[in-house]
Amino acid sequence: MGRSRGTSLASLSPGPGSGQEVQTENVTVAEGGVAEITCRLHQYDGSIVVIQNPARQTLFFNGTRALKDERFQLEEFSPRRVRIRLSDARLEDEGGYFCQLYTEDTHHQIATLTVLVAPENPVVEVREQAVEGGEVELSCLVPRSRPAAVLRWYRDRKELKGVSSGQENGKVWSVASTVRFRVDRKDDGGIVICEAQNQALPSGHSKQTQYVLDVQYSPTARIHASQAVVREGDTLVLTCAVTGNPRPNQIRWNRGNESLPERAEALGETLTLPGLASADNGTYTCEASNKHGHARALYVLVVYDPGAVVEAQTSVPYAIVGGILALLVFLIICVLVGMVWCSVRQKGSYLTHEASGLDEQGEAREAFLNGSDGHKRKEEFFI
Repeated sequence: MGRSRGTSLASLSPGPGSGQEVQTENVTVAEGGVAEITCRLHQYDGSIVVIQNPARQTLFFNGTRALKDERFQLEEFSPRRVRIRLSDARLEDEGGYFCQLYTEDTHHQIATLTVLVAPENPVVEVREQAVEGGEVELSCLVPRSRPAAVLRWYRDRKELKGVSSGQENGKVWSVASTVRFRVDRKDDGGIVICEAQNQALPSGHSKQTQYVLDVQYSPTARIHASQAVVREGDTLVLTCAVTGNPRPNQIRWNRGNESLPERAEALGETLTLPGLASADNGTYTCEASNKHGHARALYVLVVYDPGAVVEAQTSVPYAIVGGILALLVFLIICVLVGMVWCSVRQKGSYLTHEASGLDEQGEAREAFLNGSDGHKRKEEFFI
């Protein structure tokens, strides 16, 4: 704990016929700490100096111990100063300590000792079990402090507004504070802090207690498969990932309206299906529940037959080749039809100018022999 702190100075004016003076300082100390009580002497002539506790019991007579309390030690006795040291200060040590100087007239000054009580770590409790969607109420208690401790709440580094109350018990105070706020499942495991401060603690210091939120909520379930594609003969492991508070302690596996395969092994969150066959196909479910609700997850199992896959893959090239052949046959038929059509067109009827316009053979012959340009050449007209 901290050492004593002087807070004020009291002085004694010289009495008649005396040039001597005594001064004392008031002292404040935290419980359990060390206090130093000092009497300052001016123009000391060797007169008797007595220091007494608040109960007016003599602690030291000049430099001699008078009270058998080892917590008090004489640290200094000189013509200028008398200083005693109190270890492990307690509330009952609080009060006025008399510094008396016996001369022709008895003079004294009082050093007031004040003992502060630092708060212990606050006690945080929850009034009712927190459930998602509802409110939680927390209480923070510091049963003993002096002066009364100031309590503050923090959550996620933000201060919460609480309601505080205090009760004085003798020289100390009992202080309490409550805070309420809504919670959801994401708040489970969150930290709320209650902080206590008063003057008995060093500047910038406080006593804190962390409370971990316990928020209950309904379960969720999700199935994870050990592999994406399963074939005949494979071993498949299904895992049911479950959340919930309280955590469901029983998980049930089933397969639609059918019973699980005889080879299946259901052990808690895992379902093992060895030696898979197409008969194992179906919709598998895992179910979990707690007092707040029920959850179910589905997994559709389709076992692939490697033989059927190979057959389907090899049938594809044959289909392509068949299509190409059909296309070639169609093209050949089209070519043949075109050739026949052209052949029929070339064998049609036609007329020449021999049948008209040249009745006289002589003229025709003469024209042919002479090569006259005045006569037209024989022309054919395709009809």
